[in-house]
Amino acid sequence: MEYIDNMPPMDLMRSEKMTFVQLIIPFESAHRAVTYLGQLGLLQFRDLNAEKSPFQRTFVNQVKRCAEMSRKLRYFKDQIHKAGLLPPPLPASQPDIELEELEIQLAEHEHELIEMNANSEKLRQSYNELLEFKMVLQKASGFLVSSSHTTDQETELDENVYSNDNHADTASLLEQEMRSELSNQSGVRFISGIICKSKVVQFERMLFRATRGNMLFNQAVADDEILDPSSNEMVEKVVFVVFFSGEQARTKILKICEAFGANCYPVPEDTTKRRQITQEVLSRLSELETTLDAGLRHRDKALTSIGYHLTKWINMAKTQKAVYDTLNMLNFDVTKKCLVGEGWCPIFAKTKIQEALQRATFDSSSQVGIIFHVMDAVESPPTYFRTNSFTNAFQEIVDAYGVAKYQEANPAVYTIVTFPFLFAVMFGDWGHGICLLLGALVLIARESKLSSQKLGSFMEMLFGGRYVLVLMSIFSIYCGLLYNEFFSVPFHIFGESAYKCRDATCSDARTVGLVKYKDPYPFGVDPSWRGSRSELPFLNSLKMKMSILLGVAQMNLGIILSYFNARFFSSSIDIKYQFIPQVIFLNSLFGYLSLLILVKWCTGSQADLYHVMIYMFLSPFEALGENRLFWGQSVLQVILLLLALVAVPWMLFPKPFILKRLHMERFQGRTYGILGTSEMGIDEEPGSARQHAEEFNFSEVFVHQMIHSIEFVLGAVSNTASYLRLWALSLAHSELSTVFYEKVLLLAWGYDNIVIRLVGLAVFAFATTFILLMMETLSAFLHALRLHWVEFQNKFYHGDGYKFKPFSFALLADDDD
Repeated sequence: MEYIDNMPPMDLMRSEKMTFVQLIIPFESAHRAVTYLGQLGLLQFRDLNAEKSPFQRTFVNQVKRCAEMSRKLRYFKDQIHKAGLLPPPLPASQPDIELEELEIQLAEHEHELIEMNANSEKLRQSYNELLEFKMVLQKASGFLVSSSHTTDQETELDENVYSNDNHADTASLLEQEMRSELSNQSGVRFISGIICKSKVVQFERMLFRATRGNMLFNQAVADDEILDPSSNEMVEKVVFVVFFSGEQARTKILKICEAFGANCYPVPEDTTKRRQITQEVLSRLSELETTLDAGLRHRDKALTSIGYHLTKWINMAKTQKAVYDTLNMLNFDVTKKCLVGEGWCPIFAKTKIQEALQRATFDSSSQVGIIFHVMDAVESPPTYFRTNSFTNAFQEIVDAYGVAKYQEANPAVYTIVTFPFLFAVMFGDWGHGICLLLGALVLIARESKLSSQKLGSFMEMLFGGRYVLVLMSIFSIYCGLLYNEFFSVPFHIFGESAYKCRDATCSDARTVGLVKYKDPYPFGVDPSWRGSRSELPFLNSLKMKMSILLGVAQMNLGIILSYFNARFFSSSIDIKYQFIPQVIFLNSLFGYLSLLILVKWCTGSQADLYHVMIYMFLSPFEALGENRLFWGQSVLQVILLLLALVAVPWMLFPKPFILKRLHMERFQGRTYGILGTSEMGIDEEPGSARQHAEEFNFSEVFVHQMIHSIEFVLGAVSNTASYLRLWALSLAHSELSTVFYEKVLLLAWGYDNIVIRLVGLAVFAFATTFILLMMETLSAFLHALRLHWVEFQNKFYHGDGYKFKPFSFALLADDDD
């Protein structure tokens, strides 16, 4: 045990040792000190003003100013994006700027941009109106010319008909009225305008209903699309001319145009006037185009100038807001001249923090130094693991289940190897493993480029787990070589098969079987098993037993880690009354099963292990007969069964009673006592010894221990069975690969037709990529995750801690990305 205690600490095995510190900072150097601590990123501040609202804190005005600057910078960023300008490259160095000066500059730039946008919008509106007017003049001219020509012809024809009619006196009043109206064109009026194409049908229907059909609606699609200033999109419009009669109809039509957002423009009937107005409109359009282009160039120049500094300004506003938010977590001391802060930091960072504070005192020209001292804390420290780009993904897998308690054994150390290996046991195929490896290597090769880009959620997750993918693919290649599967096809990689056919035709290979004629295949599964009559029983037996061995090994590892946890926290009770009975119970049953599997493999025995394990409980004293694997097996079974039965009450009863006895001893004065005097009041301070004595609840402790014991006993059975998913998914992956290879690729290749072969190859590639390399990868990943979270970590891992979240500018940048 001394050897274990003297071993150097393993990285990631335990979280960093933390200490609770207090800072007393003079007001004049507070901002600079917090800024330097943010650059260092190794101190987590505790909020000493949690009972105050954000608007009651000291630096609320500075926070509002930073938030307002951030709003202006977002506005600039949106304007640059709308203008389609690419962000300029960052300069090598930019001069530093004070916050007040930045605030003034941003206000000036915003005012300038708003004014330019307002002028541009007015000019664009005028330009659009002139453009619409031009198109209305062009299209309406055609309607007016054709309408007048048609009306003249109809009038002349009607006059001839009525003059030659012998029954003119008996003509109806309606016909006479129509004739009078057609002969008198002065009563027909029109309204011309332009409307969005999407509203034309409803617009025409509404006009027809409002005028009861007493109108003529002409329309024509505009030649050019018009830019909508609000949406900044090109809109297709339609020119219309409505002919009607009467002032009442005119009023109705104008109201309908206003409701539908149609713009009406006056078009003179005189052709000469129309031409003159058209020339004027074209001239003004040309002038406005020049003005608009000059305005856009000026605005783009201003935006480019802003974009040159935008990234630095955004970072500055964000970091300054974070600094003032942190300052709001500090309290004033009694003199109101110093700020008092408390927080957690790793022990290794104390020197760095003190150096940063000294530098802040010097740079702020403060005559009073910053006091930094260690304090005792009641609450548990945060958990902090120093990870790199390789170990971070595995640590995130563990943290997704729960953050480790302070100084608790970290499962991520073992997850780095066991997670990709258990994945590979289910995914074993060295062809598919090579495909995964190539994809992971592409992500790693483009690491520097992809890390600076903004990725989607799926690609971000994939990129973050690139090293997990590498290990998963490497172990998949290894397990694929063990299974001898390359897209479900076996290969003679490590030599010739140990089996041969009984005759030259090899016709009975699938029925009677093959004959072994040499030493076993040197590595992995013999390729001759593929396609033989006993392929499935052999591989099922192999993978099922292997799953049990791996499961028992990993569960034992979890129990051993619980021993190291108990030893680290000096909990001898957990070692004697939890670790030892758990090891005995698990290995008396499933450790014994693992031993039988290994003995059977080594001896080649035909013993039925199902029969051995079942009758170990039903008839422990019955002779094993032909199922005996070694001498003394029956006696060993009885001893192991008795040990398993003893281990259950060993786990259940001693610990609660010992805890009760220790608790009573502690508060009855054997370890230390409380001097009871008449001056002691009834009310005790929270956290006092007397209150702790009242808080101990034996029934609650006993029920908790009973639940824990029952959970372990049942979990030993269910968790071992759960590891059979390794066998099930490996079998499913192998069978799916076989189906796609034989029923798709080989079937298509059997036809002497290039089209069928190409189609078969495409279907095979699609099925391999999307089903085997994506869906099966995700399935195996989730099952490996379950085995680690439940079957492995529940043996030792509490996961009820909280992460160390230091005040760090680097973390702010990561959150923004």
